[in-house]
Amino acid sequence: MKSVARIAVAVSAAASLSACATVTRGTNTAWEVQTDPAGATVTTSHGHQCPSTPCAIKMPRKSEFTATITKEGYETATVSVTNKVAGGGAVGVAGNVLVGGIIGVGVDVASGAALDLTPNPAIVKLEPKKTVAAAPAAAPAPTAEAAPAPAAQPGA
Repeated sequence: MKSVARIAVAVSAAASLSACATVTRGTNTAWEVQTDPAGATVTTSHGHQCPSTPCAIKMPRKSEFTATITKEGYETATVSVTNKVAGGGAVGVAGNVLVGGIIGVGVDVASGAALDLTPNPAIVKLEPKKTVAAAPAAAPAPTAEAAPAPAAQPGA
């Protein structure tokens, strides 16, 4: 009977360790944006927004998206965000492999818990809009004065 209890405890322990990264890191993360100058608006291709930088947007770790950053008087900037296996995520996945939780590995990979967004934080230097110098106003062209009509000559 004691061996059955030990097996049950071992199975419970292994099951609780499966999907380590999903449990310890979660499937979402805060993606941060900092701009110089501050106060820009950020909109992602997934429709998430933040009204004024610096800011953070909660995003799924497995996201890939483009962020558009705008500020009055500055050129629009874009940032392409991808993901990569993170140090902490790799540890969680490795823990699953060591414990034998192949199901946990699958959960961590499918959920994206083993990933981090990159770049994070996104640091963007906004460039002032280039203004086109207005051409100087052209001086009006001189007008030719009408020459007086020749006088009628008698007897011609």
